[in-house]
Amino acid sequence: MIKPKRLMPNSTIGIISPSYWLDNKILSLTRSYFDSAGYKTITGKSCKLRWGPFAGTPQERAKDINEMFANPEINAILCARGGYGANRVLPLINYNLIKNNPKIFIGFSDITAYLHSITQNTNLVTFHGPMLVSHKHEFVKFNFNCMEKVISGNSPVVIKNPKSLTARVLKEGKAKGPILGGNMCLLSNRLGTNMEIDTAGKILFLEDIDEYLYSFERMLLHMRDANMFEKIKGLIFGELCDFKDQEIPFGRNSDEIIMDICGDLDIPIVSNFACGHGKYQVTLPISVPAMLNTNGGNPEITILESPTKEEE
Repeated sequence: MIKPKRLMPNSTIGIISPSYWLDNKILSLTRSYFDSAGYKTITGKSCKLRWGPFAGTPQERAKDINEMFANPEINAILCARGGYGANRVLPLINYNLIKNNPKIFIGFSDITAYLHSITQNTNLVTFHGPMLVSHKHEFVKFNFNCMEKVISGNSPVVIKNPKSLTARVLKEGKAKGPILGGNMCLLSNRLGTNMEIDTAGKILFLEDIDEYLYSFERMLLHMRDANMFEKIKGLIFGELCDFKDQEIPFGRNSDEIIMDICGDLDIPIVSNFACGHGKYQVTLPISVPAMLNTNGGNPEITILESPTKEEE
């Protein structure tokens, strides 16, 4: 794996909107949190563009990504928000440019598609973590501190939920392997394409928002039938926010659905971990060795080696 240079005090963070646009007031407010923490921030052109719900056309958003990686002043790239639309941009990205100019790249939700496409095409470690929109209602210190701890070069890093968010152990155990994952819908949509992720030997984390329980089961079944879970070492589910039922009750909650489909897997399984669309969001480096420990009722993820490197 290619590791980007670690984040340093006074580093410059480039902010882009590669999917939907973020309201200017929210962008300005949330950007100020990073400025106050001692970082310099530069907004990309996509932050000012509008094309329906998108922050510019696919071509404009791809150009902004390429320019941010090419800009020698930028040390890290942070996505303003997710939404939808990455699939139109992915073929337009200059992956050779990214490989030759490796930088920290952070986001989640629709950004899952960018994280894995960049990693698959360049071997660059990317980061599933909070975006500007994560601080929309308030500055979430837990998210910010975890992000800094992971991308600043510390190793090993132990990641747990905050005390106010209880993770639920569905199967106890320990597992070690590279960690990867993200939004369920986006990962399931890659199955059967040349962008399908290789989960063999990996610790897989999944999350989604605003889904019906039947749709959640359908995605899990699709993943299971496509052998996505066959050789994984561990399974983590983030907060499944705003999940809903129909008029005729589905009869099982999300944990029961998980165990119905995945309970026979001889691996540790945890749900409600802080890697979803909830208030609390940890930062997880894609494809970096990690350990999942669900024993003892207080599950934790340990990032076993630094996902970033020191300045050369």
